[in-house]
Amino acid sequence: MSNPLDELDLTQTLSALESEKRVAAAQKRLLHLRLFSAGLLGPAPHAPGLLVLFEGFDAAGKGGAIRRLTSGLDPRHVRVVPISTPSPEELRHHFLWRFSPSLPGQGAMTVYDRSWYGRLLVERVDQLIGEDDVRRSAQEIVQWEEALVNDGLTIVKFWMHISEEEQLRRFNDRASTPSKQWKLTEEDWHNRSLRPQYLRALKDMINWTDHSHAHWDLVAGEDKRFARAYVLETLIQRWEHDLERRGFKVPPSHGTNYLA
Repeated sequence: MSNPLDELDLTQTLSALESEKRVAAAQKRLLHLRLFSAGLLGPAPHAPGLLVLFEGFDAAGKGGAIRRLTSGLDPRHVRVVPISTPSPEELRHHFLWRFSPSLPGQGAMTVYDRSWYGRLLVERVDQLIGEDDVRRSAQEIVQWEEALVNDGLTIVKFWMHISEEEQLRRFNDRASTPSKQWKLTEEDWHNRSLRPQYLRALKDMINWTDHSHAHWDLVAGEDKRFARAYVLETLIQRWEHDLERRGFKVPPSHGTNYLA
């Protein structure tokens, strides 16, 4: 089985000026798409809901990418949901049960900071579930995503990837900076010690759950400026493509060329 991460070029960079220019242009386009999908640009029906989910190694830049994604949007028009360890009540149900209330309806938008893929990563690596459950869960996730997309949801999935060396540098930076120390936990160090196991689980996760209804977009996160621009531009392309295939004609954003 191939490893998609082998083809990811972590040397990609952007200058601060170029990144700022591309992020700003993309934010304008995202605002336009968001207003259009919510039916706020005229007498158009609500477009499909949009779910954007982020996974990645600790300190890979998920938070920074989410802030750039949402900062140009009205807070009333986007919901950010941080996903943490399931509660005792949630553990009494099927593992996907707890996500239903936060899924976006027509014309709505939700961003997940982590997601149901913790089932195939954290729970697998920490041996909280067996291998039979892992494979069954992967199949159920694909079926779940297919059902959601067929019912009118757009799903965009990002994996933020960084090298072991860059992760250690960021950990040490957090540990030595008082305003950042809260971001670094014992669990982060624990997860880092299991990186080989996570890489094997990640390879399987991508191969098993990259499908036509919800592809994985792998983000080279070594350079934060590159990663943030890449995430926003890729989201625009995925979102526009899904709107168009469903018969929605999105008007251009005047004065904005987000790919320039």
